[in-house]
Amino acid sequence: MSTATATPAAKKGDEQSLKDLLLGNMRSYGIYLALVLVIVVFQILTSGRLLNPNNVVALFQQNAYVLVAAIGMLMVIIATHIDLSVGSVVAFIGGVGALAMKSGLPWFAAIAIMIVLGLLIGAWHGFWVAYVGVPGFVTTLGGMLIFRGLATVVAGESIPVSDSAFRAISVNYLPTVFVGPFALTALVVGIVAIVLVIWSQLNKRAKAVKNGLQAQPMSFVILKCVVATLAIGYITYLLASSGNATQGGIPIVLVIIGVLVGVYYFVLNRMVFGRNVYAVGGNRKAAILSGIDTKKVDFQIFLNMGFLTSVAAIITLSRLASASAQTGMEFEMDAIAACFIGGTAVTGGVGTIPGAMVGALIMGVLNQGLSIMGVDAAWVKTIKGLVVIAAVAYDLLSKRKKG
Repeated sequence: MSTATATPAAKKGDEQSLKDLLLGNMRSYGIYLALVLVIVVFQILTSGRLLNPNNVVALFQQNAYVLVAAIGMLMVIIATHIDLSVGSVVAFIGGVGALAMKSGLPWFAAIAIMIVLGLLIGAWHGFWVAYVGVPGFVTTLGGMLIFRGLATVVAGESIPVSDSAFRAISVNYLPTVFVGPFALTALVVGIVAIVLVIWSQLNKRAKAVKNGLQAQPMSFVILKCVVATLAIGYITYLLASSGNATQGGIPIVLVIIGVLVGVYYFVLNRMVFGRNVYAVGGNRKAAILSGIDTKKVDFQIFLNMGFLTSVAAIITLSRLASASAQTGMEFEMDAIAACFIGGTAVTGGVGTIPGAMVGALIMGVLNQGLSIMGVDAAWVKTIKGLVVIAAVAYDLLSKRKKG
């Protein structure tokens, strides 16, 4: 029975040529090509130093705050809001965490306090936006001033953090066994990731054929598996080669990012809350008429933003080993830029976790590449600003051309 319904669909899918399929999805794959292009350009400009294994690990460690904050900012922008307070909240939460450890609390208690504080700040923003009706731009603009001021009161000049266990979060690696020049943990994880990607692609196509849906041509599936295998294999090689004589492989901060990406990808794509976020951003009036509690959705979005900002604050405090009132300057701009570069629509309703992560990686490569080249901070800001405008302009022009 199932074979009879599957055959016409499979033939219909196979009628699409590989060229037509690639051209039809060019807008979706454009962001990945842009990332590859940026990496190649900076690899040449830095004389091959960008993709040095330890520089790749540093890219993740130094830009982890962008990757984490971009996840929350993605949901905020999809729902047609904005959060301008991320940097100030990171500074305030970091100051409180450093003060807690300085007063003698263990590092895990300080982390718990920082996460609770992040949730409370998220609830504060969510209350004003969702239940009072103050626009997110105004609410978080006020939050930016409030929490920068509180960060100055709490942190003052600087509060050092000397707890080695807390500092390990952003500078250490997962425990591993070295086999010659490579870390075994990274090799095993890389092989498992490749197997899972190939199984996922083949299983997805098999389900489409079985249910009589239009399936992608096998040639296209094979091409995606080959590209993914090469990309994961190369990243695995870089991570396995990184580190020093005592540790190396997969940095702890990369595991934290991976878990958050996996959880929030599932939430946005498989759970009712995720569908409600897209519905509210796509057409708020229609969402209300269909019975969605838009106020609750807005509140939950800012609550998640507060939680993710606290995670960004923990990672930042761990990396810098000190808290100050100046910490987190322009963090919100990097997170917003990552979302727009990754294809999140300015008008809301559209955006994906993978897109935002690729956008954050492009920002990270720009930061890392320009830093290696010794480019002045003023020019770094100028170049990043131009990239953001170009990304949004490309998004708007491609939509105008399409429709």
